[in-house]
Amino acid sequence: MKSILLKTFLFVFSVSIVYSLLSFGASMSDKITNENWRELYSKPTKQWPKPTIDKDVVWQELESLDIDTSYYERMEDPKVILGQMLFFDPKLSGSNQVSCSSCHDPELAWGDGREVSLGNDHLQGKRNTPSLYNINARKSFFWDGRASTLEEQAQGPITAHHEMNMDSKSLAKKLKKVKGYAGLFQNAYGNTDITYEKILQSLATFQKTILSKRSRFDDFVDGDYTQLSDQEIHGLHLFRTKARCINCHSGKYLTDESFHNIGLTYYKREFEDLGLYNITKKAEDVGKFRTPSLRDVMYTGPWMHNGFFDNMTGIINIYNSGMHMIDPDEAEKAADPLFPKTDVLLQPLNLDDTEIEALVAFIKTLSGRQYKMERPQIPR
Repeated sequence: MKSILLKTFLFVFSVSIVYSLLSFGASMSDKITNENWRELYSKPTKQWPKPTIDKDVVWQELESLDIDTSYYERMEDPKVILGQMLFFDPKLSGSNQVSCSSCHDPELAWGDGREVSLGNDHLQGKRNTPSLYNINARKSFFWDGRASTLEEQAQGPITAHHEMNMDSKSLAKKLKKVKGYAGLFQNAYGNTDITYEKILQSLATFQKTILSKRSRFDDFVDGDYTQLSDQEIHGLHLFRTKARCINCHSGKYLTDESFHNIGLTYYKREFEDLGLYNITKKAEDVGKFRTPSLRDVMYTGPWMHNGFFDNMTGIINIYNSGMHMIDPDEAEKAADPLFPKTDVLLQPLNLDDTEIEALVAFIKTLSGRQYKMERPQIPR
């Protein structure tokens, strides 16, 4: 399987690079001049150069994260304490071996560092495990957006056979047999009654406390202009202009909370995943996946919905080509209403090596200091 994927990727990658080279220099008017980037960006965001935004794109200027002054207070909330216990407790799984933290490990940026998830009976999922950083700010959950609340999202892994494989109707009864939970539910809800709904609510309450730490980029936005190097500031400018990243990655969390087909559908092939279409059944949604946040992105690889990419420079090279994939047979495409259509936002960027290095350098500044949460003593 890996060899087939590697050959396919290398072929697509080579086609993409050739396409990019052929288009390089096609429009000299797009070539960024050697500006004094530090002078342009060492000022409030409202005075930054105008970004390159496509028509009809809803976007927000990049923002800094707030300074978190209430972490310890939040962590003393009885519902948070209960939710944390449940999150790390493998008894929420049918086998008593898999917890939420098995795939969302605080030491791995609240992900698992794998291409795709690994759960019950060592069964693999089909998608990459998203990080939980700043999940409270999300408007939809899962790569295909099939859940609209954290409580709804929590039901998916708990009941999925290849993840935690727990019968939802049996979970509350199971936890009632654990003496240590009675007091925790009493503190959180005012009574010792354990219900499935309270379990989901407590898990959601805890997950809302998982926030990114501020990064050097945040300090820069807030006025400490020594935090970024000249190369990183150049990368910031490219992110907002020539590289066109801000069309999808904008605002405080660097995501538009929307869905896009970036050409990784593998339509009618071994790794096919139709994404949002599986939920909406709309032809225009084939191959669309939720735009991930770029907060702490250097800690959350491998990347993309299938976890196929583990090198940021390689990812930028692919985007640089316009995500140009193998051209389909036009007759086949015309006859198939579900044939994937790559998002029109994807265009050849004509970035040179120096610009790619600057862009990668800037992206690295979006990752702050990781914190390692101590695992709690699970009730017995």
